[in-house]
Amino acid sequence: MKYRIGGLLFLVLAVTLLSFVPRKLTWVAIGDSITYLNEHPDETGNRITAGYMSRVVKQLPELQYINHGYNGWTACGIANKIEELNFPRADIYSIFLGTNDWWAGLPIGTFADYENKTGNGTVNGAFRTIIDKLRSLNPDAPVILMTPLQRSDFVYIKDANNNAYGSYKPKAGQTLLRLVQALDTIAAKEKLVKVDLYRKSGITPETAVKFKRLKDPQTGEYKNYTWPAYKDIPFDTKQEEYPYPLAAVNMTYDGLHPSDKGYQAITNMLLKAMKPLLPRIKD
Repeated sequence: MKYRIGGLLFLVLAVTLLSFVPRKLTWVAIGDSITYLNEHPDETGNRITAGYMSRVVKQLPELQYINHGYNGWTACGIANKIEELNFPRADIYSIFLGTNDWWAGLPIGTFADYENKTGNGTVNGAFRTIIDKLRSLNPDAPVILMTPLQRSDFVYIKDANNNAYGSYKPKAGQTLLRLVQALDTIAAKEKLVKVDLYRKSGITPETAVKFKRLKDPQTGEYKNYTWPAYKDIPFDTKQEEYPYPLAAVNMTYDGLHPSDKGYQAITNMLLKAMKPLLPRIKD
């Protein structure tokens, strides 16, 4: 009888203790391939070991994340599919979009597009759709707005025909900086937490890669060209080797997508933004 009572008391105590284990806070990370790759290191040629979400929750174990990164997607595309993507209610949201909108030449628009909800035909309008959706899911959840990274010449590691020049010159008459400035305005007007990766991450065309390995147009011999010389050297996708060997990896592994070093820089900035938010969310 004593053993039975003792066992019952132990069970009650265990259940009581478990009931005091704090629930993990849920973070939904919305983004493009830079977010998506967190779960897909194989698609980087295993040139990364962990993305920014895995790195953040390792430092903030009270957080669990849900990855809503979509490979190649734009803010306008996500806004158009917003009801189909099934974003869940969460304690904190982050939005890391814009670089694909810029490269696709989608119109940035003006803050009036955001303010007047003119639709998803502009980046400003698309961000309004996304932010409104998140606030409808949980009006109390902080929203972190992450600006796009500066980028160098991107060459996809699995298909060199998929390539793009960097943010050092405009695309369709728009600079990436102009898109970032649109997000600056949205963050300020909406009092969102902004993580300014464009200006403060340390990822720039100069630091993205150590060099780009290309054929010298005069001699036909391979040379390692550093920034800014390589932007003026043509790259033949069918005749030349992949221009970013392992030795070229720096803040990115392909001119656009972060390496481990780049993901850690993003992580450090996110941690600085998130830590002050967590006590407020818990309360």
